[in-house]
Amino acid sequence: MGAGYALRQTKLIHQEAHKGINTWVLYLALPAVSFKYLPHISWGQDMVFPVFSPFIVLLGSIICFRVVGFFKQYTTKTKLTLILVSGFSNTSFVGFPLVASFFGEQYLAIAIICDQATFFLLSTLGVYIAGREGRNSSLAVRVREAGRRLLTFPPFIGCVCALSLPHFIDMKPLDPLFDKLAATVSPLALFSVGLQLTFKGWKEEIQSISLSLLYKLLIAPVLVLGFVFFMKGENAYGVVSIFEMSMPCLVSTSILIDQFKLDSKIANLTIGVSIIIGLLTSTVWFYILQYLFDF
Repeated sequence: MGAGYALRQTKLIHQEAHKGINTWVLYLALPAVSFKYLPHISWGQDMVFPVFSPFIVLLGSIICFRVVGFFKQYTTKTKLTLILVSGFSNTSFVGFPLVASFFGEQYLAIAIICDQATFFLLSTLGVYIAGREGRNSSLAVRVREAGRRLLTFPPFIGCVCALSLPHFIDMKPLDPLFDKLAATVSPLALFSVGLQLTFKGWKEEIQSISLSLLYKLLIAPVLVLGFVFFMKGENAYGVVSIFEMSMPCLVSTSILIDQFKLDSKIANLTIGVSIIIGLLTSTVWFYILQYLFDF
């Protein structure tokens, strides 16, 4: 992210270079993530926590920023941007290494399920939410357009193919290829964010950024914590799910927001700041979870 920002400031790279990078991530890297993990996941009763936790975070974001947007009189673009950037957790780039460091590598399987649930949501409901900018169109037109974009969205196609093709074709010989393609998601997505990152006018957006970070880093994990207590999930699945939902904003949402021409400025500023602050707040959450669950 820092390299992208530095290159943008020195003007050694084209100002629209991020669009080419986003194309790689959308059409190749993200579908490869699905093929790398989805076929190898074993489903069980405890999976309810890593699977449903991202839904809770996104639902809370929708409710929160619709209410906030009404009182703050935000534009539709700003509301949708805040919903998207606050509703998805960085369960992979930040989540995986932190789960391995704090809990141990044996718990990465739970983190992977959280990540795939988050990724599926981004590819489905995320696309639908982003496509609702055309508020002047009829509901039928908006739904039809969002559906068309969803069905032609490469990561969504990747999810469907990863869940279905392995039942008919042996995909194992391609695993090394999927590993290499999937490994490009985090660095290229962060580099793309860096290319688009600007701190110009941050004072005008400080309120929106602060509200987004308050929800993502504090309120969202509290919601999942309540869900885990309610479902009596005081086990590794519940604890790791809460921890994953305390991660900063998902980098890939910036690509979706840019593609649907929402407020990229707020999105990229929020993502960048959330990663820095999230490294500190996630540590606090780890000790809170240790105290609450004696894990």
